[in-house]
Amino acid sequence: MGAAVFFGCAGIAFGPALALVLLTVAAEPLRVIVLVAGAFFWLVSLLLASLIWFVSVHLSDREDARLQYGLLIFGAAVSVLLQEAFRFAYFKLLKKADEGLATISEDGRSPISLRQMAYVSGLSFGIISGVFSVINILADSIGPGTVGIHGDSPYYFITSAFLTMALVLLHTFWGVIFFDACEKRRYWCLGLVVGSHLLTSGLTFLNPRYEASLVPIFIITLCTGLWAFVTAGGSFHNILKCLSCKQEDDSRVMMYSALQVPLED
Repeated sequence: MGAAVFFGCAGIAFGPALALVLLTVAAEPLRVIVLVAGAFFWLVSLLLASLIWFVSVHLSDREDARLQYGLLIFGAAVSVLLQEAFRFAYFKLLKKADEGLATISEDGRSPISLRQMAYVSGLSFGIISGVFSVINILADSIGPGTVGIHGDSPYYFITSAFLTMALVLLHTFWGVIFFDACEKRRYWCLGLVVGSHLLTSGLTFLNPRYEASLVPIFIITLCTGLWAFVTAGGSFHNILKCLSCKQEDDSRVMMYSALQVPLED
């Protein structure tokens, strides 16, 4: 039973991310490099947030449970802000790299577009964030023990898996929106990305009332995904074309009269 819970929850949490990596990233070396570097940037942000929270806890009264809970909320907020700060730093780095790749290429164009880098960097932030948020939960799911035997919710593991899946997708969407906002200097979009990130992290403090946290987070995920889709240039017409699997007829007419070989005398 423990193995079934482990593999089932792992599939829910990282199945979409694994499919995206295999289908859109693994075959391109530059995208793999962007993926790994993005994970490193997220890890540095987590390290700094952990140090701030660790110092604040040791400088406070550990016997005050209410204060410690407030410091936990403070640490989560600091972590979100540092993640977005390092996302911006990664954008600046990739922007410089994009200009350098365009300079050394033969046709003067970068082999990877900024939108592709935004998508891959967001995916890397999401994967590494999901790994750190659910890895201990997955380790405990193997057993021994029975979830809910003392009156707790028996849906702890599967709810955590769905929350992780939403977090991975949200980071991917946030990456696309954030990079586009930085490129076009749309500061209100940056504010909405940071605000929705803070809201999502804050909703997790409502657990174990999972209906109060999971439903709003998936609504945010759906809305953010639609926003990222439009930001990336998607439209309803493109969806219909994709579902119909039809190619548009080429209405152009080519004139071959000028290309005819002159007749021999």
